[in-house]
Amino acid sequence: MDYHERMVLLHERHEELLNRRNEPEECGNGIYERYRYPILTAAHTPLEWRYDFDYERNPYLMERIMMNAVLNAGAIRLDGRYLVVCRVEGADRKSFFAVAESPNGTDHFRFWPEPITMPESAIPATNVYDMRLTQHEDGWIYGVFCVERHDDSQPADLSAATAAAGIARTRDLKTWERLPDLVSRSQQRNVVLHPEFVDGRYAFYTRPQDGFIDAGSGGGIGWALVDDITHAEVKEEQIINARHYHTIMEVKNGEGPAPLKTPQGWLHLAHGVRGTASGLRYVLYMYMTALDDPTRVIAQPGGYFLAPQGGEYIGDVMNVCFSNGWVMDPDGRVLIYYASSDTRLHVAESSVDRLVDYCLNTPADGLTTGASVESILKLIRKNHG
Repeated sequence: MDYHERMVLLHERHEELLNRRNEPEECGNGIYERYRYPILTAAHTPLEWRYDFDYERNPYLMERIMMNAVLNAGAIRLDGRYLVVCRVEGADRKSFFAVAESPNGTDHFRFWPEPITMPESAIPATNVYDMRLTQHEDGWIYGVFCVERHDDSQPADLSAATAAAGIARTRDLKTWERLPDLVSRSQQRNVVLHPEFVDGRYAFYTRPQDGFIDAGSGGGIGWALVDDITHAEVKEEQIINARHYHTIMEVKNGEGPAPLKTPQGWLHLAHGVRGTASGLRYVLYMYMTALDDPTRVIAQPGGYFLAPQGGEYIGDVMNVCFSNGWVMDPDGRVLIYYASSDTRLHVAESSVDRLVDYCLNTPADGLTTGASVESILKLIRKNHG
């Protein structure tokens, strides 16, 4: 195949992928419907990001910059458009942010022509990823994301790293203002900004941890109020969603996207991690907090809400589901964007009514086998009248 034939085939196959219609899978669990195809993969990234299309410079039409994965995306509905700010990872292991747009939120996603050029902080980051988007009542759209740097206190260990929460804000996802990183006594990952002021202050969901990977003494999902988001500092922090032994969150847990406000309470999507013989397993779970006090949990279904299924188990980091983006439509439809195995991005569809029903009417984890069996027996006896 010569250069020009290969060029035509590349563009034809890329357009075919971008225009592929997605469809919900049948016979789900009633809580949500998964969609058949991933909505974004490395193959969806623009060809112009990967190929030099000048024949003289690239006569073999090689990929000059290879892309490895598209995952963990913040999400927002803006001016009727469905936008996701994805973590795109190159073959060099560096992640960057890029916006993809869809007319309906479930297919026909196309990346904007160029990745986001995120302004640097005072101390440049080696890697940034996993942005949570919050449309705040102050009028700004905030992106809070993980900032990774080498841990220079361990110069001989090239895998030693530190994690902090980077903060940026925008009006249109095109022009970004970088604010100083969140100041905290501990390392922080999976930090999320609450969409409303609380007692006149900005509120953050945090995840304090002793090290880059290990939560250590960090007890779960935290809560902190700050006076000034342009110089955000965690001075007091309380755990509002704790980890527990022999549960889906015994190793660590973290807030997913910013919570959704409903008449019954705040809907939260989070991830939980437990250790297995084959490594860490990441799943998603839900909980609800009170409207008048977002720190007070009013419902938390036991077990996972969404876990890897079928081909979702396979990828760069096996047995992982992770979400940091969802969108609520005016009619109550909820689109949940989740990544599988740190490789590709999917969508599942539900509704506010269904998610509230799930949270309020699913038994909580009783934390023992006896309590689990008792919940099953109660359901059996109800069904038998």
